Amino acid sequence: MLRFQRTLRRPVAFSGVGLHTGYAVHMELRPAPPDTGVVFRRTDLRGFEIEARRKHVAKVSYATTLMKKGVMISTVEHVLAALYGLGIDNLYLDLDGMEAPILDGSCARYMEEILKGGAAADALGNIVEQDAPRRYLVVEKPIEVRQGDKVAGVYPVGAAEAPRATYLIEFDHPAIGRQRIDMALTPESFCREIAGARTFGFVSDIEYLKGLGLIRGGALDNAVVLDRDGILNQRLRYPDEFVRHKLLDLLGDISLVGHPVIGHLRAERAGHAIHTALAERLLRSPDHYRVCTADELEDVLRAAG
Repeated sequence: MLRFQRTLRRPVAFSGVGLHTGYAVHMELRPAPPDTGVVFRRTDLRGFEIEARRKHVAKVSYATTLMKKGVMISTVEHVLAALYGLGIDNLYLDLDGMEAPILDGSCARYMEEILKGGAAADALGNIVEQDAPRRYLVVEKPIEVRQGDKVAGVYPVGAAEAPRATYLIEFDHPAIGRQRIDMALTPESFCREIAGARTFGFVSDIEYLKGLGLIRGGALDNAVVLDRDGILNQRLRYPDEFVRHKLLDLLGDISLVGHPVIGHLRAERAGHAIHTALAERLLRSPDHYRVCTADELEDVLRAAG
């Protein structure tokens, strides 16, 4: 368990297009002081700040969109997943448009640039520890959100267990079907098992989504595209890449609670709407969790025997 908050040693820049707007965008990840959290800044709007918190979630249709005082930033889940998975607490994300770049549809590029010169589990490379304790949200009672057959929840873990995640999806498509992933959440496992999983979509949905003003920046090099019979454009990076990407989305969305979660995240047939609803339910249930540092948590566990 990381004891200290972390940020970047130096800025990292990315350029690309927004998946839904199709607009070119430039984004820089910049170091931030302890206890800042993750803050988006619209450089095209005089640095207007939007904190990456659940209270700013405005839309959850095919992406997670934040809005504050009418200013929006869309498709934030991939970069937030990278920061959450790598254990980065404080960062400014400066971008000159209303949507984060989609890059290759995963968060592999974010991970690679952040870790240049170092390893996923240490403070080398471009990740640096700060002189402030890291705080965790420790789940003590189960919390669930259900919508029909869709469910997302977070449950306590044992004293000796690492945070964990389980995700299940089921699609009536020969390339997907029923997929399930269950794994301990560590920086190493995130980099190895989750970061490279790309977003996916169906040819049959393209015209409908474009009619909604979505996926204007979608292309065969930034998503896995499926037609009726199989995968249209690329080989999969993992045999079960689809469920891995859904878990990536969940980690980006649950990061909006503002602290890393010590618990077992579980989701079935879910999506951004239920992910963010779980984040909200969690924050509205203070009797179900405690916020403490790693040292405080060890003291509590030691006292409990």
